[in-house]
Amino acid sequence: MSSDLSALLGDLITVNNRLTRVAAHAAHGTESPATWRTLSVLRQLGPIRLGELAARSRVSQPTATKLVTHLADRGWAERLADPLDARVASTVITPAGVAALDAWRSELAEALLPMFSGLTDAEIETLEEAIGILRARLDGSETPAVRPAVQTASGGTLPGTRALPGTSTAAGVSA
Repeated sequence: MSSDLSALLGDLITVNNRLTRVAAHAAHGTESPATWRTLSVLRQLGPIRLGELAARSRVSQPTATKLVTHLADRGWAERLADPLDARVASTVITPAGVAALDAWRSELAEALLPMFSGLTDAEIETLEEAIGILRARLDGSETPAVRPAVQTASGGTLPGTRALPGTSTAAGVSA
């Protein structure tokens, strides 16, 4: 059974990659897949350091730097400086980045509609069930590394950080 599941999961990955390529080609997108993948990572994981972003986006750190610069130039991402360590910064998706990602995903879906227009109600229900299974298995599988809470000059906590169990924040509240 495990080899059957392994083969099935391999087929799922292959078909998913092919579906993504077909959709992107049909949508005539001009942005690189790495741009959309990076925005997706930022949306899912919140503020994230460059090295972690590079690893999650499956690119080198210099490429991640170029991607973040491009996203910042487009207004789709923003760098957040750590108020306690000027050498450290995190990147966060902006509302404009969320809107761009949502628009791109809609373009992809619209581009695929002709290919899937003949699905029966039962086939659509099967796809909905499959998506539900995949979401349930994937939700929470990619979480950012826990970073200790960093207090900002205004007394707030830097996004993407939180008090570790057994520690306290500047306010003295244990998490």
